[in-house]
Amino acid sequence: MPKKLIKRYLPHPDKVKNTKGFGVLGKWLHNPNIWHLNRHSVSKAFVIGLFWMSIPIPSQMVASAITAIMFRANLPISVALVWISNPLTMGPIFYFNYVIGTMILGQQADEDIQFELSGDWLINTLGDLWLPLYLGSFVVGTVLGIVAYFSIIAFWRWHVYQNWKTRKKNN
Repeated sequence: MPKKLIKRYLPHPDKVKNTKGFGVLGKWLHNPNIWHLNRHSVSKAFVIGLFWMSIPIPSQMVASAITAIMFRANLPISVALVWISNPLTMGPIFYFNYVIGTMILGQQADEDIQFELSGDWLINTLGDLWLPLYLGSFVVGTVLGIVAYFSIIAFWRWHVYQNWKTRKKNN
């Protein structure tokens, strides 16, 4: 079930490899380990995708893809999970991370942060927010990744056990 369900929504490796613009990554994209669907590659992909989803940086997908290639995790899953933090969900996710960071640092969270797209705001306000934001993001991303890793491993094993039980019952 997990493997079939995941395969249904993933692009075919050949389609991704032949996409224009990915020629630079050619030799790494041809590594079959980043396309395999097994409990190890999928669980590592969840760690990587959820970690980078929590970190407020531009190009989260690139960071996720590079990390997935380095650790031989499933590339499509790790990149897709980054999209949990999209323009609609970024605000609540990063505010939660900021609050966690302030709690760790023993500070009081600023509840009425007003965003402005100006150099003055970036220098003054973001300068005060970056430490709790990134500390909270690192902690939340790490915890999410660890919980997801062990949850995927446990779910995968449970599902295999259920399949064995069903086959044994049918024989």
